[in-house]
Amino acid sequence: MNINEKMFGLGSKRSIIREIFEYSKKRANEIGKENVFDFSLGNPSVNPPEIISETIKTLIDTEDGTLLHGYTSAQGDFNVRSTVANSINKRFTLSLCADDIYMTCGAAASLSICLKAIMNDGDECVVFAPFFTEYRVFVENAGAKLVISTPMAKTFQIDIDDLEKKINSNTKAIILNSPNNPSGVVYSEETIVKVCSLLKKKSKEYGNPIYIICDEPYRELVYGDVNVPYLMNYYDDTFVCYSYSKSLSLPGERIGYIAVNPKMTDARSAYLAVCGAGRSLGYVCAPSLFQQIIGRCIDAKVDINIYKENRDLLLEGLTSFGYECVKPDGAFYLFVKALEDDATAFYEKAKKHELLVVPCDDFGVKGYVRIAYCVDKTRIINALPAFKRLAEEYEK
Repeated sequence: MNINEKMFGLGSKRSIIREIFEYSKKRANEIGKENVFDFSLGNPSVNPPEIISETIKTLIDTEDGTLLHGYTSAQGDFNVRSTVANSINKRFTLSLCADDIYMTCGAAASLSICLKAIMNDGDECVVFAPFFTEYRVFVENAGAKLVISTPMAKTFQIDIDDLEKKINSNTKAIILNSPNNPSGVVYSEETIVKVCSLLKKKSKEYGNPIYIICDEPYRELVYGDVNVPYLMNYYDDTFVCYSYSKSLSLPGERIGYIAVNPKMTDARSAYLAVCGAGRSLGYVCAPSLFQQIIGRCIDAKVDINIYKENRDLLLEGLTSFGYECVKPDGAFYLFVKALEDDATAFYEKAKKHELLVVPCDDFGVKGYVRIAYCVDKTRIINALPAFKRLAEEYEK
């Protein structure tokens, strides 16, 4: 084979989430979309804030097209980066500037760039199960090894003792995703303090910083008074990878950023490595129009009450049928224990009821499925009887 076999493998087999999503579209054409209960993809069902559409119209009507559609600086428009930095500073009492921010094509690009910027062959990156399946792709593409840390049972908080066992002299970084995809769990401040304390100890022991890469597309999607600690306030060697896909319901526009903590070890070199990694991967000049949108709509947010209503409806219904669920404090996923040990077999049985859920073996936790409740409320209402019939099938 003359082509890259690893890339062929990635292209010839989609992630399990995408496989189910494609099956859903096919099935909808066969029996009607309303008869397929697709809970596979984390595609926001809430419309973007009205100010987004209004700003797009205003910019197109009033601004020079070269600003909206031309190249920006490779790392992003200076004024937009300044606006992002000032927003972070205001919210979390920090002192970032424009040259600590790199605008990106969404969180996937942010993660890929950060990993490429710091990883050398033989380095290791620890992720916390359950984790977003593409982490493995991003880490291995950077030439590093993915190491999985097993969570605490039931709570799915980070198990500090297990994390310590997984860290060694080759550990270059950890990826921390809170609120978590797929569980919806928010790591508590107590957990974060313990993680940071351990990393400080290990960094000193090995004589090199162990970085935290924060994957934060769901930061704004939290329910009630739940606090999501901002890691730069707890740990200096922190990169924050952010996307507006969820907070502004703009997944298809591919816009986000990397924030490099100015207190990081050799912060300037780290930022330049981010710029170099963006260049090497071809992730330069994030979409110009949506950079300008972000610069003008930095404080906008979607109405998360719609997601909360969906969460409560689904959680109450499934638990009443006997399903064991992890109550999510954030994001828009419900992590549900399958009714048999084999989550893939459970998925296949659910599929017979037109219920499309994601088996989570590839997420590092066996025996669970993910249900994305970022859907129209009617889909949940119509799906609940099918979930009940599925549970009754197992009871028999």
